[in-house]
Amino acid sequence: MTKANNFQRIRELNYLQKAVLAGALIERMLPNYGLFSEATGFGDEALLRSALNVCWEKILLPKSKIDLEKQVEKIEPNVPELADFDMFGTYPAIDAATSLLSLMHGLMGQDEQEFISVSKISQATVARFIEYQMTVEGEVADNKAVREHPLMQYEIDVLRELIDFVENMGRITSENVKALKKQAIADGQTNIGLAL
Repeated sequence: MTKANNFQRIRELNYLQKAVLAGALIERMLPNYGLFSEATGFGDEALLRSALNVCWEKILLPKSKIDLEKQVEKIEPNVPELADFDMFGTYPAIDAATSLLSLMHGLMGQDEQEFISVSKISQATVARFIEYQMTVEGEVADNKAVREHPLMQYEIDVLRELIDFVENMGRITSENVKALKKQAIADGQTNIGLAL
C-alpha cells in the first residue's frame, strides 16, 4: 500500500476520528521525548504526558471547560532548540512536542489539518531517523532507500492498522479510546523503534 493511500484515508476520517488517530500516534512518539529528556536533563516528559491526557479528555468531553491555551503555554518552553543540543535525539523530541502542540491547536481551533500534520510529522521522524542511521553506517540514504527501509514499512503498517482501528471504532467512548491507546503501543516501541 502506498503512502498516499494512508494519508488519503486519514483525510476521509471525520473530525473526532482524526483527533483520536493523532492522539494515538503521539502515544508512540512521546517516549522519544522522555529518552531525550533523560539524556539531557532538558524538559519535563510528565508535563507533556499530562497535556496529552488533557487532550484525550477534551476529545471525549468536548464541552468540558478544559483550558488548552494554558497547556500550550506550559508545553512551548519544553520544546528543545536544535542549536542547543548536539545529538540526534533532539529531532524526535522536537517532533513529539510539536505533534502535541498540533493536536492542541487542532482541538482549540477545530482544525483537522493540525491532526493530519501529526501523522506526517510521525513519518518524517522515522524518515529522519533512517537517514541518520544509514549515513552513520556509510550508506546512501536516498528517498527510495528510506521508503523501502523496514522501519519505514513498519511505520506505514502501524499507521494503516491504527486507521483501520479508528474506522471501526464507531462512537468514540473512553472504552474504545483506551483500546486504541493500547493498540498504539502494543508493540512496545516508539515510532522509531526504541523500546518503551
